[in-house]
Amino acid sequence: MVDIFLEIGVLIIVASIFAFVLQRIKQPLIPAYIATGVLLGPGFGQLLGLLGITGFAGFITNTELIRNLSEMGIAFLLFIVGLEIDFKKLKDVGLVSSLGGFIHVPLIGAGGFFLAKLMGLSTIASFYMGTILAFSSTMVVVKILSDRKEIDTLHGRITIGFLLMEDVVAVLVLATMSTLQDFSFIVFGIALLKGVFLGALVLLITWYILPPLFKFAARTQELLFLLAISTCFLYSLLAKYVGYLLYWILQLPVAASLLSAGAPELVKPGFPIVIGAFMAGLGLANLPYRLEIIGRVKPLKDFFSTLFFVSLGMELVFINVGHLTLPLIFFTLFVLLIKPLLLLLVVAVFGYTKRTSFFTGLSLAQISEFSLIIAAQAFILGQIPQEIFLITVALAVITIATTTYLLKYKDRIYAFASPFLGFVEKFAHPSKSLAYLPLDIDKEVVLVGYDRLGFNIFRTLKKQRKNFVVVDYNPDIIKHLIRDRVHCIYGDIADPEILERINLKKAKIVISTITDKNASLLLIKKAKHANRAAVVFVTAHFVEDALNLYDAGADYVILPHFLGGERVSLILEEISVDISKVLKNKINHINELHTRVVHGHQHPQHLS
Repeated sequence: MVDIFLEIGVLIIVASIFAFVLQRIKQPLIPAYIATGVLLGPGFGQLLGLLGITGFAGFITNTELIRNLSEMGIAFLLFIVGLEIDFKKLKDVGLVSSLGGFIHVPLIGAGGFFLAKLMGLSTIASFYMGTILAFSSTMVVVKILSDRKEIDTLHGRITIGFLLMEDVVAVLVLATMSTLQDFSFIVFGIALLKGVFLGALVLLITWYILPPLFKFAARTQELLFLLAISTCFLYSLLAKYVGYLLYWILQLPVAASLLSAGAPELVKPGFPIVIGAFMAGLGLANLPYRLEIIGRVKPLKDFFSTLFFVSLGMELVFINVGHLTLPLIFFTLFVLLIKPLLLLLVVAVFGYTKRTSFFTGLSLAQISEFSLIIAAQAFILGQIPQEIFLITVALAVITIATTTYLLKYKDRIYAFASPFLGFVEKFAHPSKSLAYLPLDIDKEVVLVGYDRLGFNIFRTLKKQRKNFVVVDYNPDIIKHLIRDRVHCIYGDIADPEILERINLKKAKIVISTITDKNASLLLIKKAKHANRAAVVFVTAHFVEDALNLYDAGADYVILPHFLGGERVSLILEEISVDISKVLKNKINHINELHTRVVHGHQHPQHLS
């Protein structure tokens, strides 16, 4: 037990050091965790052996324990993912998410299948390789989108919709993969029966048992946390042992008479625990306490997810794999280049702009945690050789690590790729562009970011009867403004096409409430170039960034934290003169907050 504690302790310490270094140089953290696994796992000893240094087997010896803990990490991550999914926000992209989701999986799977056949793999190994390549990582993508505050963007919603469809297909694959080599309709039917039975159990518990339990548990934060974790474990256990539960039911005389004598034995295998954890998150997502649950569970998720990425690095091997290098290169290029292109085309066919289509495809340029589970299960069943499993692990490490950089620099990548994507605009439909821009009206004010801080500015501009246009990255906000016939456009101010459409040459005042320093620098540069007399307001979180923006030519830099302090100071001055003004300020503030709730400002994701 002491050795296990020592190994996990060293693992977390080293991961923290690597993460600290990458954070200091403003790099994504996931590669730090993977590097920790490579350094402490057996792969590092193997790599030293190739260099002629022997006798080092790797610091972590309890690899099986770390692997099991990492599976818990996946479970907690998918539990959080399920909790954070708001189906109401997916309804506007329901068609592309559902139909497009089910189209792209077989499309990419077929491409992966034929590539695997060209690599000389058997038919069943090629099928699995195509399946492995078709799925993208829900937990990685949602984590990155959440960190970048892009969950509520149009491409973020389409991406999440695609991931949900992929997860459904992955569950079906896991339910039926044991039938691939010895297929029969009875075995296939029983596999589907288990899935339906699990779904029915989950729905019954979610609808009729959980609501009153959580209503009582919500009185105590500790009890709420325990009940949420218990639900996660309960659903995970149901997924794992649903086969045994159904097997017991099939022993009843009525049920047994409907099946052949040996059929009930085929029921026993269950599903991976991560499926149950994901269902638990989805089940709790519609409860009014989900934000409190997310806040409580996230520290657990962060700890176990670190173990997952470390375990990925530990799975890498560096011996006798030279013959796998060429297939790995081709499969990696397929995931990073061909897969995003196919996804871009699928989204574009539904009428979305090339920028939205491009970002959706780029977000899904990796393989999934389900890909690892499927590969591991297929290897255990003897359906694929070990080499395919090793390729899957290496592919997961490479593509997941690469995704963090692709999304970090997605604007630069898009700027490079945009001239080659003109053909996508042929599919674009005006209703998908989300804009209300009458051509005959000059916009003397450009407001970037409507939510929170921008809302007050918006109201002032309306009072002053200014001709203005709003640019925002939240499709719900733009739809609301279009209904009110407010001049607006959906998009990112860092997009040159957006800057061109709002025509900065006519703008006398440009106001941005977003805190992205690079976007603000670009806006200052473009606005001053288009009209030297334009007054440019931008926003920053940090004093150092504010000074840099002033150096770049900003006329005024808004610091929200300082504005809050200044507002409190003014209230204190009013109180010192007339104490009754406290009540007046309170009533005005409550009315203001109610107004913001109506406009959807209650969620912390909306950061403009």
